[in-house]
Amino acid sequence: MSFNNNNNNINNNVNNINNNNKKPLANSLAGTPPAKKILVIKNLKQIPKTPENYEDSSWSKLSSAISSINKKEATTLTQEELYKMVENLCFDKTLASNLYNKISVQIEQHITQTLRHLVSTMSSDPIIFLKSINSIWKDHTNQMIMIRSIFLYLDRTYVIQNSNTVKSIWDLGLFYFGNNLSQQSNLERKTIDSLLYSIRCEREGDEIDRDLIHSLVKMLSSLHIYTKFENEFIKETNRFYDMEGNIKINEVEIPMYLKYVCDRLSQESERLMRYLEQSTKKQLMAVLDRQLIERHVDVILEKGFNTMVNGDRLEDLGRLYQLLNGVGEIKKIKESWQSYIKQTGIQMLNDKEKEATLIQDLLDYKDRLDRILNQSFSKNELLTYALKESFEYFINTKQNKPAELVARFIDSKLKVGGKRMSEEELETVLNKSLILFRYIQGKDVFEAFYKQDLSKRLLLDKSTSIDAEKSMISKLKTECGTTFTAKLEEMFKDIELSNDIMNSFRDSPITQNFKSIEMNIYVLTSGNWPMQPPIEATLPKEFLEYQEVFNKFYLSKHNGKTLKWQNALSHCVVKANFNQTKKELAVSLFQTIILFLFNDVADGCELSYRDIQANTGLPAGELKRNLQSLCSSKNDILIQKKSSASSSSSSSSGISSNSGTSKPKLIVVDETDTFLFNPKFTHKLFKVKVNNIQAQETVEENQKTNETILSDRQYQVDAAIVRIMKTRKTLAHNLLISELVSLLKFQPKPVDLKKRIEILIEKEYLCRDPENAMIYNYMA
Repeated sequence: MSFNNNNNNINNNVNNINNNNKKPLANSLAGTPPAKKILVIKNLKQIPKTPENYEDSSWSKLSSAISSINKKEATTLTQEELYKMVENLCFDKTLASNLYNKISVQIEQHITQTLRHLVSTMSSDPIIFLKSINSIWKDHTNQMIMIRSIFLYLDRTYVIQNSNTVKSIWDLGLFYFGNNLSQQSNLERKTIDSLLYSIRCEREGDEIDRDLIHSLVKMLSSLHIYTKFENEFIKETNRFYDMEGNIKINEVEIPMYLKYVCDRLSQESERLMRYLEQSTKKQLMAVLDRQLIERHVDVILEKGFNTMVNGDRLEDLGRLYQLLNGVGEIKKIKESWQSYIKQTGIQMLNDKEKEATLIQDLLDYKDRLDRILNQSFSKNELLTYALKESFEYFINTKQNKPAELVARFIDSKLKVGGKRMSEEELETVLNKSLILFRYIQGKDVFEAFYKQDLSKRLLLDKSTSIDAEKSMISKLKTECGTTFTAKLEEMFKDIELSNDIMNSFRDSPITQNFKSIEMNIYVLTSGNWPMQPPIEATLPKEFLEYQEVFNKFYLSKHNGKTLKWQNALSHCVVKANFNQTKKELAVSLFQTIILFLFNDVADGCELSYRDIQANTGLPAGELKRNLQSLCSSKNDILIQKKSSASSSSSSSSGISSNSGTSKPKLIVVDETDTFLFNPKFTHKLFKVKVNNIQAQETVEENQKTNETILSDRQYQVDAAIVRIMKTRKTLAHNLLISELVSLLKFQPKPVDLKKRIEILIEKEYLCRDPENAMIYNYMA
C-alpha cells in the first residue's frame, strides 16, 4: 500500500511541477537563463577515530604479508587490502612513523638472517659463491619491489614529508643489504675478489658467465660500493698488463705485438660495454695505454719501424700510428720516419752501381712513402711535412749530381728511343719528376743540363712530342717563374723562325742547282743555346757549296750578323748499297764524311786511321769516337783491323772483351788500325740509326756545362753580396755569410763565399773596417 501511495505522491508532485513551470519555461526560452547554484562542501562535524586495536591488528597482517613475500609464499590478503591498511595508518603521523620503524626492523632482520645463512654455507669456489650471492640479490630486489608496492602510500606521504631524515622503502632495503654485506664476515671483500678472479680468467682465455658478472656489478653500483670494486679492478688490471706486456714485447715480433695490443684494447672496450660501468673507461684505457704502449714506445720503434716500412706493411703501420697517436707520441713516429727516409735516401744516392736508375728508384721510393703516409698515417700533417723535409735534406747531401740526373731522367722520357708511353703516362712521370725537382736546391744545375739535353732533342729531331716539351716548359715556368724558362722558350722560337727561313730559302731561285741533296738548317741565337766551340772538319764539296749559298741568302736579309756552323750537331741521312740490300743510314755529319771516303776506295780495300784523319780533318778524340760507333758490334758498317802491335797491347790491357756478359765488346781505336767497308752488313730495319753518339754527352760537354754552372754561380754570389751590402752598408762576416746562404738558390760552401768576398774587396766594392777586420763596409 505504501509503495502505491508513494507513486501517487510522486505523480502528483510531477504534475504540480509541470503545471507550475509552464509559464516560467516560456519565459526562460524567451529571456535570460536562471541563476547558477553554488555547491558548498563543509567539514565533517567530527573526524572519525581509528579503533584502538587497529594499528596492532593491521601491522600483524602487514608483517605476515612481508614474511610471506620473503618466504616466496602467497599472502592471505590481497594487495589492495594491504595497501588500504597502509593508507589508513598513514592518516595519523604517529601511526605512520611507527609503521615505518616496524618495516625497517623487519627488513633488516630478514637481510641479516639471509646473509648469515650465506656465510655459513659459503663455498670456497669463487664462481659458486658469485652465483649464490647473485641469487640472494635477485630475490632481495624482487621482494623489495613487492613490499614497496604495498607500502607505496607510506613512501608518497610520510617518507616525502620527512625526506631529510628517513629513506624510501627501496633505499632502506639497499642500505641494509650493503651494510650487512660489508659486516658479515667480509662478504664485500669476498665478492670483489671473486669478481676480479672471474675477469682475470676471462683475460686469460676462459669463458665466463658475463650475465652473472653484469648483474653483480649492477648490485655493487646500486649499493654504492662500485668505487671500491673499481679501484681494485684498476690495480689488478695494472698488475696484469704490466706482466703480460713485458713478456709479449720480448717474445713476439713488433707487428704481432701491435696486433696483440689492438686485440686487448678491443677486448677491454667490449668488457666495458658488456658488464662494467662507463665511468671506468677512462682509468681502464689509461692503464692499457701506459702498460702496453707508452712504456714500450722506444722498443717498438727501434725494433719494428724500419722493418715494417721496408716491408710495406701498411696494416701494421696503421696500427702503429693509431696506437702511438692515441697516447700523444706522434713526435716519436716523426723522428723514426725522418731517420728512415734520410738514411735510406743517402744509401740510394751513394750506390754508384745504381746511379743509372737512381731517379726512377727515388720516384718509386717516394710513391711507397706516399702510400704509407696516405693509407697508414692518415695523411698526418706533421708526418707529411717530415717527409718533405727529409727528402729535401738527403737529396741535397750530394750537390749537383741529383739535379743533373733529374734532367737526364726527363730527357730519357721526352727523347725518341725510350719506352713508349701514352700521353697520360708521360704526364704522370713528368709531374712526379717535378716533385724531385722541387726538393733540389741547385736548380741552376738542373737548368744547365736540361737546356743541354733539350738542344739535342730539338736539333737532332729526337723529341717524342713538341707538345710534351712545351708542357714541361710550362710546368717549370709555374715552379720557378719566367726568368728560369726564358731561354728555353727562346729555343723553341728559334726553331720556329728557322723553319720559316728555310721555307723562304727553298723558294728562292738560288737553290735550283742543289736538287741532289736536301739540307735543313737551324739558325740559332748563340745566347739561348748551350753551344760548344765549333769543331772544324773537311766537308764534301756539295756541303760547302750549299753552306756558302745559304750564307749569302741569310746575310743578305740580316745585315751585320755572322753565322758559325756547328758541325758537331749536324746529322745526315745517306743511302748505302750493300751486297744484299740497300739501306738508309741516319749518321752524324762526321760519320758521313768518314763513310764518303770509302766511295773512292775499291771494294775490299782498306783505309788507315791516319788516311781518314788526314782526309776528314777531325780532331783525334772526335774521330776515334765516330769510328768506334761505325765499328761497333751493333752497327759494324766498318770492319776494324788491328796491327799486331796494337792487338797485343789491347789484349794485355784487357780492354777488348767482356766475356760472360751481354755487353758488347769495347772498341779501342789505335792510330795504327785500318778500316774496311763491310759489304755484308745486314739489319732488320731499312732506316738504321747510327748517330746515337750525338745524343750522348761527351766528357768535354759535361765538363763545359759544370764550368758554366760554376761561372754563373760566381756571378750570382757577387751580385748577392753587393745587393746585401748596398742595403746594409756595414755588416759582420758571419751575418753576411748567413744572409747569403738564405738568399742564394743553391747551397754554397763558406770557403767559396769567402773567396768571392776577397775578390770584391780587391775590386773595391767592399772594404774591411779599420778597427775590426771581420766587419765589411760597402764602398759606393
